[in-house]
Amino acid sequence: MQRIGLTMYGTIYSMGLAPASGRSVMKPQQLMEQALASGLSGVELPIPVLDEEEVPGIARYAREHRLFITLASNGYDPVKLTADLELGARLGASTVRTVVGGAKIGGDRRPLAGRWLAFLEEVLQGLRTATTRAEQAGVNLAVENHQDLASEELLWLCETIASERFGITLDAGNPLATVEEPLDFARRVGKYIKNVHLKDYWIYLSAEGYRLVRSPLGQGVIDFPQLFEILAQLCPQATMSLELGALEARHIRALAPDYWADYPARAPAQLARALRFIDTHARQTDDWQTPFELAAPVDEIIAYEARQLAESLRYLKQIKALS
Repeated sequence: MQRIGLTMYGTIYSMGLAPASGRSVMKPQQLMEQALASGLSGVELPIPVLDEEEVPGIARYAREHRLFITLASNGYDPVKLTADLELGARLGASTVRTVVGGAKIGGDRRPLAGRWLAFLEEVLQGLRTATTRAEQAGVNLAVENHQDLASEELLWLCETIASERFGITLDAGNPLATVEEPLDFARRVGKYIKNVHLKDYWIYLSAEGYRLVRSPLGQGVIDFPQLFEILAQLCPQATMSLELGALEARHIRALAPDYWADYPARAPAQLARALRFIDTHARQTDDWQTPFELAAPVDEIIAYEARQLAESLRYLKQIKALS
């Protein structure tokens, strides 16, 4: 049985994170209550939802209900991350997850053409400094593969920083955005994984590459039973949270002639596995737009999110990842 929590980013209309929803932002205790009602055992809280909240009370509620807390931060500024790690320590959080950006969502590094390696050095220095505070606070700092960093670069960061308190938040679907086979990616970085986002995608081919469109867990391309076996073997202490994909499809323009210039060298066999996976799982239809992309009314978008979340929870129970 896995210890799986709930994030807010996969249901941004339902939880009020999208201003267009017209809803108030869900409070941390409300998210914890929803997690408990869903049979989950933790939450991932975006830092902004903790503004003006009574931190000791949130920490106490989590302890009393045996819920783990992960904090969702962003960037690689060590001053900001230090403050977030200190907040994590006060909350009893196990991990602060961050994203470094640089690439457009969808693995597109062309905005930083010729400057990617300098960007990575800047990221390294910021994360290395922040990791010193993570060690002092007893909280993990885990950088996500947020459709920006490839497995080669995540391994480089982990091996260079070389701290038990620094590691990776694996988003299960995002390896496809850097043209990597998802389970291959998980095996490559597995020993450094501290935190996991359970996410699934449908794949639709395009003239420039392919699109990744959110799907309920178990209905897309990720083999979750195999993924859970890999995680149990390589990182059994990692926290996990259910996070549906964004409401907007991610276009991976991997066939563009200038797409690969700033990517690390990659073994042909590794790339072949990814391309075979994409071709095998691609859907033979052009009907890929979500209700959000079709400009559906707010209540339809909220219902769509709720339906996909419920279907994902049913799937996790079906494969006995949840009781």
